[in-house]
Amino acid sequence: MFKKPPINNQIRAAQVRLIDETDHQVGVVTLKEALERAWEKHLDLVQVTDKVNPPVVRIVEFGKYLYSLQKKEKNTRTSEVKGIRLTYNISPHDMETRAAAAKKFLEKGDKVKIELRLRGREKAFSNMSKEKVGQFLEILGKTIPYKVDAELKRETNSFSMIISKG
Repeated sequence: MFKKPPINNQIRAAQVRLIDETDHQVGVVTLKEALERAWEKHLDLVQVTDKVNPPVVRIVEFGKYLYSLQKKEKNTRTSEVKGIRLTYNISPHDMETRAAAAKKFLEKGDKVKIELRLRGREKAFSNMSKEKVGQFLEILGKTIPYKVDAELKRETNSFSMIISKG
């Protein structure tokens, strides 16, 4: 949740950089003058940022301004790296199921880490393991375009790669 910005008499600066209700920059004015302009129009004076000197304030309807901030916060989503784990002896149907899960992750905007774990003697068959990952990507490629962010690489007891929506 975001922190509510200071409004009207909560603003603690002698001078402010004013933006009016039509998004025109008025310039640097005293706080008293900015408050008077806002009250004349029956609107609120909201401090947009205090990172600059003098702080930037805007004449707006406070309820609408809060609503737009909440909507903006809801729409900003960070992408995560989701994992899909394959095995050496995975059946074709299970591979299709995992491809469907990967498709959902990619559609949400997440990145997908494909990992093929190897145990025991499976470690000796690295070519077959690369083919399994290739089959998985082929199945996935039929349903959704993707791009490779990190190429297939061999780790101690597994192969892994990272893909994203293409």
